[in-house]
Formats: sequence, structure tokens, C-alpha cells
Amino acid sequence: MPSEKPVSGKSGIITLFSNNQRLFIMATEPSRSGMEIRRSLRQNSIYVLPNSFTIAALFSAFYAITQAMHGYYETAAIAVFISMLLDGMDGRVARWTNSQSAFGEQLDSLADMVSFGVAPALIAYKWQLFHFGKIGYTVAFIYCACAALRLALFNTLIGTGKADKRWFVGVPSPTAAALIVGLIWVNHSVENFAGEKWWALFITLFAGLSMVVQIPFWSFKEINVHRKVPFFVMILVMLGLLILALTPALVLFLFFLGYSLSGYVMYGWRFWKKRQRKQAAPPTASR
Repeated sequence: MPSEKPVSGKSGIITLFSNNQRLFIMATEPSRSGMEIRRSLRQNSIYVLPNSFTIAALFSAFYAITQAMHGYYETAAIAVFISMLLDGMDGRVARWTNSQSAFGEQLDSLADMVSFGVAPALIAYKWQLFHFGKIGYTVAFIYCACAALRLALFNTLIGTGKADKRWFVGVPSPTAAALIVGLIWVNHSVENFAGEKWWALFITLFAGLSMVVQIPFWSFKEINVHRKVPFFVMILVMLGLLILALTPALVLFLFFLGYSLSGYVMYGWRFWKKRQRKQAAPPTASR
């Protein structure tokens, strides 16, 4: 009579059959515990490529803070712009490589808080805001707190699916950071203008409050880069790159300042048109 003897192992159960001095081995499916361990490892794994860009952006912001502590404000401003560039690349890399994950979204949000919330506030305070004493670090903290509120609101709207991709509610945190470090970069590379501490106070407060105002700003996501354009558009792009290469600090600062003001201009225009329509509407007849 053939006999069988089960032998358990880490990868499953192996049954030994003996018949006429011949040995037959039959392996059953792996144990449930082993499958659960492998599933847990897969769930806890992360994508290296997009998260590497996020970590690089975080390092650039940390480097900017250290440079500001040593008085190298122009280097700190450039490092924040590099962090902004890397932050814009990680999401695109994740979509191109189909490596989006919840972990990457959380890491990106935390890195944005450091890169565009903490770093610009500390740099601005170390640069000029310390001259105002308590008012200076209060304004710096207001900016930092507004950046946290802006990122929390953005994550909430994305999670609920109520966000309109055509518009941002409030100025994005990278734009607000670009206003502050752009001002510092212009002051150190183009011209040292008078009243720089007052400019720093006003721009920091304006950038912070603009992140939490309930005013729509165009997101540029409607632009289709895959669509064909007339030839003269390439000429305009070349001219824009040439101007940017000549005076990058001034061009970037004016661009982000104009974008930050565009939402208020559009909001004022809509409010004025709405008021004009109400005044032009015929009065309703009363009974």
C-alpha cells in the first residue's frame, strides 16, 4: 500500500508518496501567510523615479535655507527656483511612467510645504523682515500658515473631485514663493532698490494672503502642447527664451507678479460687468 507523509515548509506543504520504493513529491500552493507577506511588501513599496525628483526638490529647499543662514541670499533664491522646477517635473514623470501612487502624493505635499512655505518665510525673515521685530516674524509666520492652508485646501479639493482643473482657487504656493525669492534675486542681481525692507514686508504679506483668497486663477492646464501651432509662435518662444536668458531674475519676478495680479484683475472685471448688467436690467413691475 502506498503511504504518504505531509511535510510543511515556509512556502507551502510538500506531500511525499512512497510506492514500491519510488518517491513522488507533490507541492501544494503556498501558505496563506507567505502570500500575505508578499502582498504586504508590494503594498509598502514605492516608485523610485518620481519620488527621487520630490526628494531632490526637498533637498534644494533645505539647501536654500542653509545658504540664507550664511547670508548668501541670491544662491538661496536660485535654489528655491530649482526646487520649483523639480516639483513641476515629479508629477509629469509619474504620469509618463504610469507610477502614480498615494505615497507620492503625500510626499509631494509635505515637500511643497517645506519648499514653498517654510523656506521662503525663513529666507524673507533672515533677509529683511527681522528689521521689523515682532511684526517681521508675524508676517513671515502668516505666509507660512497661509501656505499650509493652501496646500490643505488643494488636497481636500483633489480628494473630493470637486476641483476645476481649469482654475486654481488662490495663488498656488510655488507662485507665492517665486514672488518672495524673485524679489530677493532681483535686488541682488539687477539693482539694489531703495526701501527693500518695505518691499519685502509687502510682497511677503501679499503672497501669503493671495494663497488663501477665494479668487480663481488660470491654471494653464488647458494649453495643449501636442497641438500644431503657426510658425510665428516658435519665433515668439525663441524671443521669450532670449529675454529670459538676458535677465532671468527680472523676467521671472515680473511674470509671477503679473500672474498674481491677473486673478484680482479678472475678478474686478467680472464684478464690474455683473454690476453693469444689473444696472442695465429693466426694473421689475410691482403689483
